[in-house]
Amino acid sequence: MARKCRYCKAELPKVKDCAEPVQAKGFCSFDHMAKYGLEKARQTKERQERKELRARKERLKTRSDHAKDAQAEFNKYIRLRDDRLPCVSCGRHHSGQYHAGHYRTVGSHPELRFNELNCHKQCSVCNNHKSGNIVEYRINLLQRIGSVKLEWLEGPHEPKKYTIEELKAIKAKYKERCRKLVDLANG
Repeated sequence: MARKCRYCKAELPKVKDCAEPVQAKGFCSFDHMAKYGLEKARQTKERQERKELRARKERLKTRSDHAKDAQAEFNKYIRLRDDRLPCVSCGRHHSGQYHAGHYRTVGSHPELRFNELNCHKQCSVCNNHKSGNIVEYRINLLQRIGSVKLEWLEGPHEPKKYTIEELKAIKAKYKERCRKLVDLANG
């Protein structure tokens, strides 16, 4: 296979036939070698600036922002975990949008917001338009997790206020679990 200039992609002579050292390095001229170097330096600078911008944005995040990020990753995991299961409330499969529906709502039970027993794949109709379709949710949840776990879920729980570090750890945990589920699905 013929070698090509790293800048303009023109064919180069074989290395043993190269008259100029610039061709041995993979360029057709000094000009192209210089342009390639400048382009790489520009790309490196842009990459560094993007990295610094991400770090600045991360430092400005509030606890609420971290909670949203962690919740989004947790919800993604729930949808992946229950991918082949029907909606927990209505029991049907359809091509519409699915949510990660909480049995005990995040607003009234924030301590259960990241509890996997409390959250299952739910169609958007049941979650949004039927306020969780909670009666059907409970019936199907009883079949999925059993009466002992359901009683625990419905029982009293200690209030919980997550710290930023805990929220970051939760996000990282579920991001890793999502990655493993995707890898497992792709075989």
